[in-house]
Amino acid sequence: MDLARKKFGVLLSTGPDHPNLGTAVGLAQAALDRGAGLYLYLIDDGVRALDDPRIRGLAGRGAKLFVCAYGCQKRRIPLEDSADLTYCGLVVLTDIINGTDRFVALN
Repeated sequence: MDLARKKFGVLLSTGPDHPNLGTAVGLAQAALDRGAGLYLYLIDDGVRALDDPRIRGLAGRGAKLFVCAYGCQKRRIPLEDSADLTYCGLVVLTDIINGTDRFVALN
């Protein structure tokens, strides 16, 4: 199936020590390999996955990476100035959910 015009959203709310990180990365890579537009939103403990090079590598492949600013603030993770990601809130998450063809939440 050609996914070139499809949008795929993934939400990750668990920390880097949880198996969901590997699942999120695998789903994201498969979607990008098949030409889908990928929208990854990190929330709650998922914001800690920013340090994982696999997550940063997705942005290099064209994925749109969104990070919950409030989640970072609550976990004392400093906001960085980066063109690879966007800090935002739940309004953007709602837009991703409504604007993608498929959405998967890994909680």
